Amino acid sequence: MRLAGKVAIISGAASGMGAATARRFGKEGANVVVADMLEHEGKKVANDIVAANGAATFMTLDVTSEADWKRVVDDTVALYGKLDILVNNAGISGSAVSDLLDTEAWDRLLAVNGRGVFLGTKHAILAMKKSGGGSIVNLSSISGNTGQAITHMGYNASKGAVRTLTKSTAVQFGADGIRANSVHPGLMPPMRTSGATADPAVRAKMLQGVPLRRAGEVDEVANAILFLASDEASYITGAELWVDGGYLAT
Repeated sequence: MRLAGKVAIISGAASGMGAATARRFGKEGANVVVADMLEHEGKKVANDIVAANGAATFMTLDVTSEADWKRVVDDTVALYGKLDILVNNAGISGSAVSDLLDTEAWDRLLAVNGRGVFLGTKHAILAMKKSGGGSIVNLSSISGNTGQAITHMGYNASKGAVRTLTKSTAVQFGADGIRANSVHPGLMPPMRTSGATADPAVRAKMLQGVPLRRAGEVDEVANAILFLASDEASYITGAELWVDGGYLAT
């Protein structure tokens, strides 16, 4: 198994790409901390992993709260003895915001998608340095590489921040044995917080810009995250992995 003996925290793991990643990590032998604000859904993901002979536990996490991040990391280390992997997956969409100049939307997007990744990275690094290193995988987006007409600019800005925060992490903490890489999904199944990108007409138009002419699947993103988190990517850090059907190649 590719993650045997590893300990991983996955934020936003109660649904979507986070849940798919948690289940995949469980199958690959990791001790998985399913971290999310959605307690019922998160516990179900953890229970599914255990039912499939994996190891998992649920922990409540608001990624914008530093106290929550410290508690989750501390509790993970207390429970499993270390932290090897952090997947900063939690995020919200900007495509449900009708006013593209709304200041509150900007603040919320930067808080969840930007501050949340920084706080997770900060507390993971403090734990990983004690155990000799680890792997951090941050979920950015194709939106972190380009502007878009259908989403609040705060979404693009926050995902761009994740992209460059990842590179800074790789540069600043590589000597501590900590790798940091970002995954950039393209058109995927709609998120719980999606708006315009859940509209079939909008999705059909977006697909015209995807060379593979189809939307991606959450398991395809989970596969990319698994690779970067594993020792198979031991000499890869500061990299961007696009899971977008070729969208950014056009």
